[in-house]
Amino acid sequence: MKRGNRKPGSEGGCSGMSNGFLMEVCVDSVESAVNAERGGLLQVVKQCIRVPVFVMIRPRGGDFLYSDREVEVMKADVRLAKQYGADGLVFGALTEDGRVDTELCAALLAVSRPLPVTFHRAFDMVYDPLAALETLISLGFERVLTSGCDSSALEGLPLIKRLTEQAKGRIVVVPGGGITERNLQRILEGSGASEFHCSARSASDSGMKFRNPSVTMGGYLSASEYSIKVADVAKVRTLNAIAKNIL
Repeated sequence: MKRGNRKPGSEGGCSGMSNGFLMEVCVDSVESAVNAERGGLLQVVKQCIRVPVFVMIRPRGGDFLYSDREVEVMKADVRLAKQYGADGLVFGALTEDGRVDTELCAALLAVSRPLPVTFHRAFDMVYDPLAALETLISLGFERVLTSGCDSSALEGLPLIKRLTEQAKGRIVVVPGGGITERNLQRILEGSGASEFHCSARSASDSGMKFRNPSVTMGGYLSASEYSIKVADVAKVRTLNAIAKNIL
């Protein structure tokens, strides 16, 4: 989901703009989408809000090395996303030695066009991020989401800055990973980025009255079934205001 503030004459869209900023919020539920929209964003669930939606294509969790069957699933998902009105796509794939899988990405890009495409945080698992950036540019990706190959965008800030400088407008480098109201200003000012990605979530208590404390779905380290994280309107507005003052 994206929220942008543009000055007169500036260009909008996923590929970036010469002025203003673009804020992307990750949502995984209808409630998150609605709250993100209420906070002033321009990208939410297509069925609920009439604004652009970028769909992530990822057949499973885990690494980004995909089997032939998983590749077919990804291609089918791209076609379905286009069929149902996606405005852009987000995916990434790597080879076993930690390089961008150029063959697979080229095939997925061909199926995705004419929609714009973002390479997601698979980028943070590459062997050589500077070389990987040039590969993405040559393939034709419009954007790349990254935490600077570190645990968070703040920790990876030096690399994000270097990538942004290397990109020279050929691809939009989007910082993402652990971005909050407390560190957004430092990340934007330190990276030179004009876009950023965040979840802006808060925990919401479940409406369940009967609760079984003896069962945990997905293992003991999983989040509680009775705590639901959704995009927080106040956080979205605060992040938006911070970005306005900087960019």
